[in-house]
Amino acid sequence: MGYKVVFTDHSLYGFADVGSIHMNKVLQFTLADVTRAICVSHTSKENTVLRSGLPPEKVFVIPNAVDTAMFKPAQQRLGRDEIVIVVISRLVYRKGADLLVEVIPEVCRLYPNVRFIVGGDGPKRVRLEEMREKHSLQDRVEMLGAVPHASVRSVLISGHIFLNSSLTEAFCIAILEAASCGLLTVSTRVGGVPEVLPDDMIVLAEPDPIDMVHAIRKAISILPNIDPQVMHDRMKRLYNWNDVAERTEIVYNRALKCSDQSLLERLSRYLSCGAWAGKLFCLVMIIDFLIWRLLELLQPAKDIEEVPDVALRCHQHGERIEEIYRCKSE
Repeated sequence: MGYKVVFTDHSLYGFADVGSIHMNKVLQFTLADVTRAICVSHTSKENTVLRSGLPPEKVFVIPNAVDTAMFKPAQQRLGRDEIVIVVISRLVYRKGADLLVEVIPEVCRLYPNVRFIVGGDGPKRVRLEEMREKHSLQDRVEMLGAVPHASVRSVLISGHIFLNSSLTEAFCIAILEAASCGLLTVSTRVGGVPEVLPDDMIVLAEPDPIDMVHAIRKAISILPNIDPQVMHDRMKRLYNWNDVAERTEIVYNRALKCSDQSLLERLSRYLSCGAWAGKLFCLVMIIDFLIWRLLELLQPAKDIEEVPDVALRCHQHGERIEEIYRCKSE
């Protein structure tokens, strides 16, 4: 149809296993005619460029942000007689739930005053329940099950340290939410995680139980230097959705300014996707184009009702802001 397309990628995929090889070829086909792409971290950008074959200059990095008005520290600072480590994650392999099974008992053995709160559900929850029974940690490991997003802050502000054990992560917005609530973060050094927070707000570890225990010990030792309100104020300056929206708008405006290309020029991109795959992709696109032209004859675009202009009015800092969003069908 010749529309300008902006693709946003929040994922990381490998290159070695059969599933990833097939998925990457599908991605290459999907993005062959994309105008611009947005990734949430520089690691994610590198991964997307390698998987899709997109020119790096077409891919922009715009990180996620956090609602600091929602995720803020507790009014009263927690005491440190008991140290609470919070985990909020889907309990699946990719999120490193198996690492937690080995890390939690060792930390509890080293620190009698440490308690864990685990929020989340998934197939690996059974392993955590078994670990708790095996090591008699029922009074030190609290399993909350699935936590609605509206309740995440109330769980976070009950802890001192946020533990992320992911095995792969393009960005990890959960780290932002925890830091905005004033928690010191301990995380595996994977994907785009090292890009998320300044070094003094996070302790990184390899995805290995021994190294993670060492990182938690380091985090506990520096807890007295952590001021939740100072951390929250820094997050307000580092990440906000207004900045993300402005940067995203710039990418979309650049996409709109790109010149239109003929069908033959666009097909040449698909042809470059591989000796056999390229020809197959071209055939699929030609069939799609013919179907679209047939539908255009059956129901011309001029007969399709257009979405009207919408004026949205909102109040911010006592001043009225009016924004016009123009949504037009081609």
